Amino acid sequence: MQIFLGFILAVAVALLAYRAHSLSRSGALAAAFTGTIIFGIGGWPWAVLLLTFFITSSALSRAFKRQKAGLNEKFSKGSQRDAGQVFGNGGVATLFAALHGLYPGALWPWLGFAAALAAVNADTWATELGVLNPGAPRLLTKLGRSVEKGTSGGVSPWGTGAAFLGAALIATLAVWLAPVEGLGWAQWVLISLAGLAGSLFDSLLGATVQAIYYCPSCQKETERHPLHTCGTETRQVRGWKWLDNDWVNFACGLLGAVIAVVFS
Repeated sequence: MQIFLGFILAVAVALLAYRAHSLSRSGALAAAFTGTIIFGIGGWPWAVLLLTFFITSSALSRAFKRQKAGLNEKFSKGSQRDAGQVFGNGGVATLFAALHGLYPGALWPWLGFAAALAAVNADTWATELGVLNPGAPRLLTKLGRSVEKGTSGGVSPWGTGAAFLGAALIATLAVWLAPVEGLGWAQWVLISLAGLAGSLFDSLLGATVQAIYYCPSCQKETERHPLHTCGTETRQVRGWKWLDNDWVNFACGLLGAVIAVVFS
């Protein structure tokens, strides 16, 4: 019965998000799939954490439009999430929800699930709120080098602070709603720091091996391929071609989950 109710809830949320233009058609189908597993196997505490990530990230992606003007050309996709973005951000969490079904009495699936969401939430908050930083961000691998806002691998005090707050929000809910007793400050710190670490790992990949392209017309680096927002074909200038932003997000969540499970 719970899996059926989870399916109904997941479809309802996906449909609402699709109508609100937060998800594309493929994104809605992917969200229905991941939501069914998380809601259906995990139950309402797991659903609350997932919905917190989705609602806050969707809201922040639409906020501060004036400060974000001109940054859309940097990112591979817009604020309407497709299937790749859904699985990139929620794939690791979905895996740990499924593992909870196999190990219902264990704590580590919950910690892995929470830390994976803490990491992708931290990364999203850093991206969406980092643009408010008054100065230019710095490249994570070369902190003495300033880069344009929205550049993959760029970090700033505002972005890093927002990342920690995003991770801490998920950690707070994870401790409060934990399906087992005994979670406290130690687990809150662990999930928060695991989430922050995942977000910084995302920036590290963005600065080193993520596929980055160049638009010869705009003379700017971008994640967009094959066409830039101006319609010009982009060419790869660095990184691994297969490692797009969706895979970077997946790695972000995976590292957060691994840290939480290993150090729990």
